[in-house]
Amino acid sequence: MRVRTTNKPDGDHHAQTSRIPFQQPAPGLRRGGFRTASSGAISVTPIGYLYKRVQGTPEWLDAPGVVDVFSVSNCVSEDFADYVSQWKHNGYWLFDSPAVMKELALELGISLEGMELFYYEAYELQFDADDKTWSAYEPEASLGVSVIQPMEKTLEGYDIVSYCAGSAPECSPLSCNACAKTVPTNEHCLLASFEDARFALESGALEGSEPGPYRIIAVYSTHDD
Repeated sequence: MRVRTTNKPDGDHHAQTSRIPFQQPAPGLRRGGFRTASSGAISVTPIGYLYKRVQGTPEWLDAPGVVDVFSVSNCVSEDFADYVSQWKHNGYWLFDSPAVMKELALELGISLEGMELFYYEAYELQFDADDKTWSAYEPEASLGVSVIQPMEKTLEGYDIVSYCAGSAPECSPLSCNACAKTVPTNEHCLLASFEDARFALESGALEGSEPGPYRIIAVYSTHDD
């Protein structure tokens, strides 16, 4: 389900805690787990942007209904550059605005033509699959975070991302470890709802994939006009 939202242009669009609505779980998954507010919403944090080279479904993935990969990780759909060594990213190891990436791409002589721009928001807790517990995490304080939220964004789905080193996004088990073969996803290899992602983690559906902890990230497509 693609959900388009628009921010009103009458305030500061820098990073702040926001809320994303629950959607109905995909077939085969159930609700359960966290207690939530009566509004049916959860607290999330804007964590940044990435330009990516979106790829079609690789043959080895063989996931029903998946046509391309919008995963946060760069294992299938690569990031626009190997940017970490340039130290232009924020404390979540993403970018505060598309403008920062454009400037970096220009410095590196990289064309952004044909790439997709994504904006990300993350749930405030991460999941330890060994202990079956949720815990808070923080961005790298020395790098700072000042994400400028997009005026318009389209929710494409929810990814589960490993953060073994606790810094940059690592692997997306749904695509990297082909968990989408058995876990129902949408056409972009993402989960349809936050609760789908939560259940996939708590039920052990990703066992055998890259080590965690894991974070649930809402993936939005957007544009920079």
